[in-house]
Amino acid sequence: MTGAGGEPAPVRVLVVEDEPLAAEAHRGYVERVPGFVVSGVARSGAEAARLLATTGVDLMLLDLYLPDGHGLRLLRALRGAGHAVDVIAVTSARDLTGVREGVSLGVVHYVLKPFTFATLRDRLVRYAAFRQAVGEAGGQEEVDRTLAALRSPVSAALPKGLSQPTLASVIEALRAAPEGLTATVTAERVGVSRITARRYLEHLVATARALRAPRYGGVGRPELCYRWLDEEGEHGVAEW
Repeated sequence: MTGAGGEPAPVRVLVVEDEPLAAEAHRGYVERVPGFVVSGVARSGAEAARLLATTGVDLMLLDLYLPDGHGLRLLRALRGAGHAVDVIAVTSARDLTGVREGVSLGVVHYVLKPFTFATLRDRLVRYAAFRQAVGEAGGQEEVDRTLAALRSPVSAALPKGLSQPTLASVIEALRAAPEGLTATVTAERVGVSRITARRYLEHLVATARALRAPRYGGVGRPELCYRWLDEEGEHGVAEW
């Protein structure tokens, strides 16, 4: 699960969605989350099966209503053929029977339509934490942590040394400053050191919840400025 230089290899995602606009939106959402790449887009179950046979895929973002059959039927066929790809199911149905069947087939998360970028980002970040934990599990405690990483809020998988209360304070400070904040100003408002503030800010950038850009002003090197990325991801670097 590691790439060049010991860095985690990107998670390869197959987007399975028959509606063209939704497929492109889902592709764009996935590609905005650090650590994830889209390896292909399929518009039917048959096309998804072909891509899975020829393309490296770690995670399938699977719409359950496809023109050539239900997504869970595709998943049953894949499991019968021994394919172990992980699945996040996308559906507009609120049928708990279908949810139970999906879980039995190895669906790791459900996303209900319509959903925002923030919703999918949350599921992908949880999945990434789960995937990393799987490679490290060596006993019951590790197994429990692995499952918690998947089922618990993202805050349960914060990097070592970061705390949820301080993270919440940093987020509150960013949200209150639409013009953006430097690490120095964030540190003053939150009551931590500049180095600590920057660690939290960089974590928010890494999890696609904040944007980072240089701020030019006085003499000397430009400062890095951080700005909260709203729920729909409407703020772009070009606006800075």
